[in-house]
Amino acid sequence: MVTTTPNENLPELLRRRLAQPLPGIAACTSFSPELSYGRHHGPPAHDARQAAVLLLLYPGRNSWHLPLTVRPTAMSSHGGQVSFPGGEIELGETFEQAALRECCEELGEAGSEVQLLGSLSPLYVFASNFQVTPCVAWSPTRPHFEPNSDEVANLLEPSIVDLLNPVSRGSHLIDRRGIRFQTPHIAYDDYKIWGATSVILLEFLQLVSELAR
Repeated sequence: MVTTTPNENLPELLRRRLAQPLPGIAACTSFSPELSYGRHHGPPAHDARQAAVLLLLYPGRNSWHLPLTVRPTAMSSHGGQVSFPGGEIELGETFEQAALRECCEELGEAGSEVQLLGSLSPLYVFASNFQVTPCVAWSPTRPHFEPNSDEVANLLEPSIVDLLNPVSRGSHLIDRRGIRFQTPHIAYDDYKIWGATSVILLEFLQLVSELAR
């Protein structure tokens, strides 16, 4: 059971845990949409582009929080969906550098106190042909977010307690190009977190739950 009081040791515990073998995306298939056929954890396409996203922890009154963005519906890729700040890796960048840069571009400067803790398992997003590396970082205080309206329609700041609450788990139907399929989701603030974002979250939450035992 995760306490509603932020564990100030969580960043260091995560740093140590992320240096060990991870559950892997294959252990998170309960959040894969129907018809994905294991492609999230399968080998990426030969022409897949490399990308990175950032899970940025910061303390709140009752728990640790992290920022999620709602993508503008006009975006050609994953428009209207909830995602982590992140994007394609530029020439000469590391995964961590790309994740931090993209976070700053989408949400404003994250602050000089942000420290990287490690990475989660890479995930292949077959819908947009990206191999995504999720990077985990933390800040001792909430960053001063200034969302870029070109890339962010809304900023969500769920707590770990919110995301672990069993009441938030559900599923819904999606129609894509005449095909209807069911997908699991985590509900938060009238939004449904599903697809690659929820699969990444599930591995992260598995680690947090493990550390809270």
